[in-house]
Amino acid sequence: MRIAAQGLTARHPAAKAGSAPALKPAGLAVAPGEQLAVVGPSGAGKTTLLHALACALQPAAGRLELDGIDPWTLPVARLQKLRGRLFLAPQAPPLPPRQRVITAVLAARLPQQSLAASLRSLLYPTGIAAAQAALAQFDLADKLWERVDRLSGGERQRVGLARAIVSAATLWLVDEPLSSLDPSRAALAIDTLTRVARERGVTLVTTLHQVDVAARFARVIGMRDGEIRFDLPAAEVTRVRLAALYEQREHELGAPAPEGAAAGAAPPAAMRGR
Repeated sequence: MRIAAQGLTARHPAAKAGSAPALKPAGLAVAPGEQLAVVGPSGAGKTTLLHALACALQPAAGRLELDGIDPWTLPVARLQKLRGRLFLAPQAPPLPPRQRVITAVLAARLPQQSLAASLRSLLYPTGIAAAQAALAQFDLADKLWERVDRLSGGERQRVGLARAIVSAATLWLVDEPLSSLDPSRAALAIDTLTRVARERGVTLVTTLHQVDVAARFARVIGMRDGEIRFDLPAAEVTRVRLAALYEQREHELGAPAPEGAAAGAAPPAAMRGR
């Protein structure tokens, strides 16, 4: 899916009238199948950007186009159909605690199913093999019939990512997918997301706090105070730029990830020595 945003501005639904928008006028162009990481300190507006791109927040100003269509000019039925092509993975997946994992995963297919098919699937899940295959890619195949409330926080987060795999979405918007994962699980998760998105031609936009993992993406966006401060190839995201983005001294950014850590590889030279 192609993304084009001009002067895109968004405000949290609960924000007071006249308060500063969480996302200040932003311009963004993403080609179909492109993968990019969004980094920045907490409160930078990263999650708001994802929600705006997912058509979960109506822009306060500016324009958003998905595959050349302004979603907010569509009739409700067509807007809902378009949303079925988008998959938003929150940092904390909204999984009902008493629900079975298989049901939680297959819920990602609901936008493409009729009401009757959706109700049947609640009683007699269809697509069991697809759900198990998706879970297996995140090392969770043995959790297929578990209840969600018996999973750890990291397992629930990986179930949320498996939902993306079974969905028919052409745009994945993934918010902090590694926050509850140890380094080995984080490496598996990010490798799986990027590989499957590449194989399917899915556009992937993910927010990350781990700058070493972001270095694996061809393109990195830096945000602070609701603004896009830079939009660059990873090779041009230097430690000086990152220090300015996080308002830290360079040595406070820490050493680059060693081989085999969450990134799966050390950052490029631009993010190591400068």
